[in-house]
Amino acid sequence: MSRKAEWLAWLSSIGLFMGLIVASTGSDTVGILFWGFAYFLLFTAGSISLGNWMDNRSVLRLDADGVAYQNGLRTVNFKWHEIQNVAVVPTKLGKRVQVQSAHSHFTFKTMGELKMGNQWLRAGFADGEEILARILEQTKMIVKAEQNGMVYYARA
Repeated sequence: MSRKAEWLAWLSSIGLFMGLIVASTGSDTVGILFWGFAYFLLFTAGSISLGNWMDNRSVLRLDADGVAYQNGLRTVNFKWHEIQNVAVVPTKLGKRVQVQSAHSHFTFKTMGELKMGNQWLRAGFADGEEILARILEQTKMIVKAEQNGMVYYARA
């Protein structure tokens, strides 16, 4: 998500909480539905912030031995032979790629762009298509299934 959406979510949440606090200190009672919506906005703002924080700290490294992925919360290292399958799912903003071993997985997005008004939203790794191609090449995976645009790769 964009920083603008993040700030809008926080401002909406804080503004609603302030309004509810002011309203509840008067003689009127505030319904639980309004408080529930305020907590929903707070949760949404926190989720957007966490997602942005993780996206900004995502690092993907490919080398001769394998692939390493970090996103601020977790680190995953796979040797090429440990990767069992790859699933590629098209989204509105690029493709979501899940790389899986027997014990763990990680997900990254290829670069996608979406125009909203006058502003372009970009998400994912700029070299995401090349990263995907290299993973498939190094692991010698082939297409095992395709359905509704999703492609599932596994070893031959």
